[in-house]
Amino acid sequence: MDTYKAEILKKRIERTMENLEKNNMEPFFVPGKEGVVPKLRELIAEGSTVTCGGSMSLYQCGVIDFLRDGPYCFLDRDKEGLNREDREAIFRQAFSADFYLCSSNAITENGELYNVDGNSNRTAAILYGPKSVIMVVGINKIVRNLEEAVLRVKTVSAPANALRLNSGTFCSDKGYCVSLKGKDTGIELCGGCQTDSRICCNYVVSARQRQRNRIKVLLVGQDVGY
Repeated sequence: MDTYKAEILKKRIERTMENLEKNNMEPFFVPGKEGVVPKLRELIAEGSTVTCGGSMSLYQCGVIDFLRDGPYCFLDRDKEGLNREDREAIFRQAFSADFYLCSSNAITENGELYNVDGNSNRTAAILYGPKSVIMVVGINKIVRNLEEAVLRVKTVSAPANALRLNSGTFCSDKGYCVSLKGKDTGIELCGGCQTDSRICCNYVVSARQRQRNRIKVLLVGQDVGY
């Protein structure tokens, strides 16, 4: 990367981390994906009950294999052979877990986390239940403000995830949310397709937290996830 662009990116990362801290969330920075598992090993005590939300970021950083092989009680939602009822039971068990791992759809330079879900087990756990939430977030998800966060979900996160999940939605076909079709200005927060396969159902902004450092954010200095 060009030296000057790298310096600007560094300032954005520092600003984001400073504001996360002001919002009572604990930030960490790891330069690359290979640094994620060692940092998690520091943060998660052996014997802890751990689970996670659906996340390409966790897979790409080797977190799922680490949890499966590690000295933890891992509530594995993606374990082979689980049926729908088994998975939903794990979703509910997550609320009493020691650690809940996931990513974030976007993170603002103001230190806010923006997440949109369909099943909403992930957003529910972010809000309440697990003793600690650890988010693994690539620098590609840093945006200036909430408006950019909303736009990012409608043009990047949701289309990619809908395509991955074979949802058959407008965004998986066109690459952007139907609520943006024909619009020059303005973004409808809750606008979207009117189908049962829609993956954007609940919208959560995490701003300043009452419980200091319950939410931890591992910022990865690479593009990770959607």
